[in-house]
Parts: sequence; C-alpha cells; structure tokens
Amino acid sequence: MDIQDYEIATNLVQLISSEQAYQYRIIPIQQTENSWIFKTDSTQQKELSQELRIVFGKDIELQQETKNHIQKYLETNYRKRTKAKNQKALTYSEDFLLNIIYEAKEIGSSDIHFEIFEKQARVRLRIDGKLMERYVIALEEYPKIINRIKIMASLDISEKRLPQDGRINLTTEQEDFDIRVSSLPTLHGEKLVLRILSKNNLHVSLDNLGFTKEELEIYTTAVQKPNGIVLISGPTGSGKTTTLYATLKLLNTNDTNILTIEDPIEYTLEGVNQVQLKQNIGLDFASTLKTFLRQDPDIIMVGEIRDVDTANMAIRASLTGHLVLSTIHTNSAWATVSRLIDMGVPSFLIASTLNVSVAQRLVRKLCNTCKKSKETYTSKGIPLDALKTIDRHFEAVGCPDCYQTGYQGRKAVYEIIPITEELVQNIENKKIEINQYLKENHIATLQSNMIALVQQGITSVNEVYPFLI
Repeated sequence: MDIQDYEIATNLVQLISSEQAYQYRIIPIQQTENSWIFKTDSTQQKELSQELRIVFGKDIELQQETKNHIQKYLETNYRKRTKAKNQKALTYSEDFLLNIIYEAKEIGSSDIHFEIFEKQARVRLRIDGKLMERYVIALEEYPKIINRIKIMASLDISEKRLPQDGRINLTTEQEDFDIRVSSLPTLHGEKLVLRILSKNNLHVSLDNLGFTKEELEIYTTAVQKPNGIVLISGPTGSGKTTTLYATLKLLNTNDTNILTIEDPIEYTLEGVNQVQLKQNIGLDFASTLKTFLRQDPDIIMVGEIRDVDTANMAIRASLTGHLVLSTIHTNSAWATVSRLIDMGVPSFLIASTLNVSVAQRLVRKLCNTCKKSKETYTSKGIPLDALKTIDRHFEAVGCPDCYQTGYQGRKAVYEIIPITEELVQNIENKKIEINQYLKENHIATLQSNMIALVQQGITSVNEVYPFLI
C-alpha cells in the first residue's frame, strides 16, 4: 500500500485525539449519527468496544486490522505532541480553539489557517513549510470561532469588510508565547491566519542555521564591521528574520546600543531595544529610522526594506557610522543590488555602504531513519542542467520517526556575496552580470549549495527541484 492508501478524511481524523488514537490503537473509518466504526489491531474487541462506548457515548463497531497497517494509519494521520525532557504536557481543556492552538504549538506548526468555503470550513496547520488539513468545522460554528479569536486579539468583531491585524498572548506553565492574527474578508466569510511567535530565543544561533564554515566566516566578518549595510533576501517564510535574530544575539554586548523596528517582534532579546511597527498611527520603518538616529545607536535592525524612503534612511544611517541589518524580497543575493537601484537608490551610495548581500531558502531535511540511497538520477523527461552533476542521491521513504512523510525538520541554504573592490566598481557602473565573477572566486550560489545538500544526502532532488527551475 502507498502512503495515500493510509490517509483518511479529515472529518474522521478529528473524531478522536492523537492520544486516544495511540492509546486504544484505533482508526475511525465511518460515522453515523449514533455509531462510529473503527479499525483496530486489538484482540480484546469486546472489552475495547465497551470502553469506547463509554468514552464516546456512541455505538461502536470494530473491524480487525493487522498491527503493521494500524501503525501506518496512526503515523500517517496522527502526530504525537512533543514535549521537552522532564516537561509536562500542556493541560487541554474543553475549549476547542485553545486545543487547536496548543496542538499546533506542540507539533511545531508555524501557522494556523481558518478558512471558510461555500459548503464547509476547515483548519489547516503549516508544518515544515507544508500545509496539512487538520479539522473540518460546521458552517454554523465557524463565525463563533472567528469572533472568539478576534476578541482575544482585540479586533473589531463588527468589522467584516476590511482586513485587520492583531496579537494574542498566551501563557502556559511551560512557555509564554505570542500569536499574530491576520483577518481577510473572502467570498464566503473571513479567513484568519494565526502565526505562532515563540519568545524562546535560546536555540537561535548562527552556528546551527545552515552556514558552511566558509560562509559563516564571511558573514561574521561583514556583520562585525562598525558601519555599512547587511541585507538578507528571500521569499516570505525563508528564515530571514531568524538569521537576523541570530546575528543580533552575536552582536549584543553591554557596550553596544542596538535598536530594532520590526513587524512583528518574533523573538524578544534581552538587552536589545525592540520597537513594534504601527502604521495606523504613523510608526512606520522610515519615520522610526529618523528617530533612531537621535537615539545614539551602534546597530540598527530594520525588519524589511519595502520602499525607497526606508531604503534611503537605511543608507543614510550606514553613512553616518552605524551598522544596519535588514531584509529585502529578491530572488538572489546579487538581485538585491538591482532591486535597490530600481527603487531609486543611487548606485554609488549602494556601492559605498553594502557590506554583504545574502540570499537564503529553507529546504526540508530527509529523515535519517528511512531515507533510501539511489545511485542515479532520472529526470522523468524534464531536462535540468544543474541535476546532471548528481551521481548519487537519497529519496524520501517514510517511517514512524517522520510520520510517514520522509522528512524531518528544515535547513537554511545560503548564497553569500561579500562586496569586494571589484564588485564596488560593478555596482557603480550598474554592471549587473557577475556569473563569471562568482565562478572565478568560487562563491557558492543557492543552486550549487542545494545540489551539494542533495549529494550529501541531507535533502532530496524533489525538494530542491522547485528552487532550481
């Protein structure tokens, strides 16, 4: 049986919790108003049926299945909630909404999507960059849940025509964490996305993000200069902000004044003065940067360069003796220069202030327990020159450790271009083509680093393919 054969409908999955599924080793396969049908590998079906009837208040019918198949069903449809060593699990209440949030937090989800359509509403969780449907909600119940979230986030529940943004703080016995809430009016109702923001920054370090030894040396040299700009580019969700926080953690000393303007503040750093962006009252990146320059800063972190005003203020700050760190949306490290020029920033100012340009992406890592080695790569009729160099790679398989996905965790892939005298001349002359320069100076690109990860068995061809075409 393929992995798809073990997947069951979301409305059946949500009938029972992960704890109940693993405790009783049952898989729901059918429900009616008064009865539920489960597959099980239990040999004591009479006793199990009686207990389940008491637990769920339904007539229970059990169908015998092999232990191996039940295990595959469990791993494919139910993720166990993880907790740190010697840490108690979170206490779950009758509150459906809080249970969704706590479950998402414990299984490592970054976002929770509440969506409504013509005939049903659903909840999806983003895990390792991929969305997974977790709950189906009755249409009549959906507005109640949305209003509850909006009240918790201090949003206007009467406003359903315009987007809104808010924030929820939740405190448990184990952790204090924030949730960024974004509402969007859609055809059939409001869609809400909850971004889980952990305040725990102990794990954020440049050493464990994914830099090669050479890249880490180049990057740390650039960020320890007293002035200039360090720019990190990449799409949303590529880990740019995490890299910036790890950088601030390295630079955060008692004799340094660090100021940040962020949207949102994803981690709190002791000793760093962090400002939350509030555009509705005029507290935007550009205006806050002007104020920062009167606050005697050594290092300034700008969450994102979105417009020419912010770009020019960042340039001005670096010219007056400050180190500026920021992110920008471009496809490669060198495309950052073109983007700034297109914004209207003079090329000679870019050349004199840019210390290093970084691009990054996140790729899923293969599960070390089940990945399978392959000696040759077959492109399946899709030609791609970059893959011709692959002589050995690994494929995702699926096992209990990775919940039958074949992947466990993610790794950042970087492209780092230090700005040398030769590149300064290229920028001033608006010479954009530097492929030959990168080859001559042995500078690894995103593409070459991804190919290296494939050959090292860290990730798969299928995972990096979308970034290479």
